Amino acid sequence: MVALDLLGRRTALRVLWELREDPLTFRALQDACETNTRLLNMRLTELRDADLVDHAEGGYRLTDEGRRLVKALKPLSAWAAQWGQEKP
Repeated sequence: MVALDLLGRRTALRVLWELREDPLTFRALQDACETNTRLLNMRLTELRDADLVDHAEGGYRLTDEGRRLVKALKPLSAWAAQWGQEKP
């Protein structure tokens, strides 16, 4: 339930999604997530505390645990894409 609570917070999944490939600077991540500075700072702090995101040279990136989570979410993403096509 703790994980679902964290992932259900506004922009949390979006941050993980945007970091799925390459590291991003704060500004690039803010633009990609289309969010404000305060909210992004809160989410990054929570995701860093959960060991899903880290900050290093080059910007923010997924940790090993964060990459495992994104991999685990891929079937849900595939389902959602199919479900979205079936809805009128």
